[in-house]
Amino acid sequence: MQRSIERAQATRFRDRSEAGRVLAQQLTEYAGRDDVIVLALPRGGIPVGYEVAKALGAPLEVFVARKLRVPGHPELAMGAIASGGSAVLDQGLVRRLGVTQAQLDQAVTDETRELERREQAYRGDREAPDLRGKTVILVDDGLATGATMRAAALAVRDQQPARIVVAVPVAAEETCDQFRDVVDDVICAVTPKQFYAVGMWYEDFDQTTDDEVRELLERARTS
Repeated sequence: MQRSIERAQATRFRDRSEAGRVLAQQLTEYAGRDDVIVLALPRGGIPVGYEVAKALGAPLEVFVARKLRVPGHPELAMGAIASGGSAVLDQGLVRRLGVTQAQLDQAVTDETRELERREQAYRGDREAPDLRGKTVILVDDGLATGATMRAAALAVRDQQPARIVVAVPVAAEETCDQFRDVVDDVICAVTPKQFYAVGMWYEDFDQTTDDEVRELLERARTS
């Protein structure tokens, strides 16, 4: 199942908080349920996830995933890894660009180190949430290639939730379609015909900091 709306091409979200409020309007069927948990991908997904969790009355937790970037082309993802060891790799892209096994191994090592740093920075000594039997709503600020979210979804699936929902404010329709085989529901609030990049659909797309992530997670836990 996939649901989306199409916003006027000239209209952008003011910031990630507004995007989260818009996204939450399409998730009302999950409001007030004690089996629902919102997992947001840091860092940009946390402000979005905070608004979604607040609107639904659901707990907010962080779920870390990292892109594997092509050597020499940091804007280009050849795959992703996520908490729990799940990995997604674009084998066709790796072959076309001639990425060596050594380069791939180095990318995995580097991103695993950063993934572990972020888990410690955001969660500290708190245990990861038990997702067994839960309805998990995976949130990010948008989908470009979708590799990072796919790695996250596969990692969550290994923890035997009852249902996985991928929810983002903006993505290309064809990217949203790619998740039908790994999750139970896909909600893309806005699917522009000419997508290009996530940041184009925000007036304020400044990088979310580690401190902002920690602050929002703490606010969600104590509210």
